[in-house]
Amino acid sequence: MYFTETTRRRFDGRFTAVKTPAAGGTPAQRDPAVIETVTRMLERIRADGLDAVTRYATELDNYDGRPLEITREEMRESGTALPADLREAIELGAARTAAFARASRSALRDMEVELEPGLVAGYRYVPVQRVGAYLPAGRFPLTASAFMTVNVAKAAGVPSVVACTPPQPHGGPNPAVLYAAYVSGVDRVFLLGEVQALASMAFGLVGDAPVDMLVGAGNAFVAEAKRQLFGTVAIDLLAGPSEVAVLADETADAELVAADLLGQAEHGPDSPAALITTSAELAARVTAEVDRQLGTLATAPIAGPAWRDHGSVTVAADRETAAALMDDLAPEHLEVQTAEDDWYHDRLTAYGSLFLGPWSTVAYSDKGMAGTNHVLPTAGGARHSAGLSVSRFVRPLTYQRAAREATPALADAVEVISASEGMAAHRATATLRTGRFAESSPVTD
Repeated sequence: MYFTETTRRRFDGRFTAVKTPAAGGTPAQRDPAVIETVTRMLERIRADGLDAVTRYATELDNYDGRPLEITREEMRESGTALPADLREAIELGAARTAAFARASRSALRDMEVELEPGLVAGYRYVPVQRVGAYLPAGRFPLTASAFMTVNVAKAAGVPSVVACTPPQPHGGPNPAVLYAAYVSGVDRVFLLGEVQALASMAFGLVGDAPVDMLVGAGNAFVAEAKRQLFGTVAIDLLAGPSEVAVLADETADAELVAADLLGQAEHGPDSPAALITTSAELAARVTAEVDRQLGTLATAPIAGPAWRDHGSVTVAADRETAAALMDDLAPEHLEVQTAEDDWYHDRLTAYGSLFLGPWSTVAYSDKGMAGTNHVLPTAGGARHSAGLSVSRFVRPLTYQRAAREATPALADAVEVISASEGMAAHRATATLRTGRFAESSPVTD
């Protein structure tokens, strides 16, 4: 996360950079080697179908030749392989996410309005018919991913949701990821990873038919495959490395702030973490506290390089500057820990999801316990886009119904505009109706 040059000029002298990212001043760009590899794989899968899929699965995921589809019984029994507390936590996360999604769906209401006598227009929300979810299970299996994708799609009313998840070293799926998909209501699951998984769902090589939409997080190859498949299918968003930013003042707890910064930095060595504060003293304490916690953190080999290369600490002159700088960063996850949380809540406009107060932390959402979705825009995308939600799985389809008496309010203006454009056929559709209207009008003295 980096401030734009426009913001740097606008607020010059009103903030101080205590720590800047060591990796440089621009976000990572798309890797040409990744683009080329994904392009080649998609072309081969498009041409050779499942034969190419299984070849890539064998080569890249150590696929052992077992049936690609995981049976319902295996899905159902996957929970028995888990410790009871993990199984219960998964069930709780699925329930919380579903409850929030259902409440969100109930707020999306069909609408109809009469614009003129006899002219009715409206829309109704219709779910996407087929969704494909990718459930990653690499270095860190994202157990809650199914909550955010499968679960929310089902709450939106999607009839068919298929999922793919990569095989583990033992040849089968990750049992926690599989059980999370099962309790989230998935219809079918296939043992496939990365590019070949997304292509299989998009091209209809697994499941009943090609999906209409692909969702779910993944690595650079997954993101590039989604980018190249967009248009063939819809996608949720093109997310990059996980991000966190904390906006804090002198009342914040430095230990908590540092822990929350590292909580997202451990996602990967390229995960940005930023602190913007109005307190120079807090900035110094948090910087020292991050170093202290890294000394005992089991994932320090990941979080340490992330903090070194992509971590930043900025001291703003006042709350207005702090809020403006944070809106410019537009982080994926934003925590606010101040004495004026409500003021910042009203002022801030660009973030993926907001966590208010010291008792809130990103991990609560990451693991599905807060109910909200953690499939969110990164790399400044929150300036213009929102994260995944039930609204992404339904389409507000408009309709209009014109009665005979609405003809004068519609046809006359359409004839004039069509004539000015030289579009004779458009004009005729209105002129014919004007004639029909006159022919059927009641005779008056």
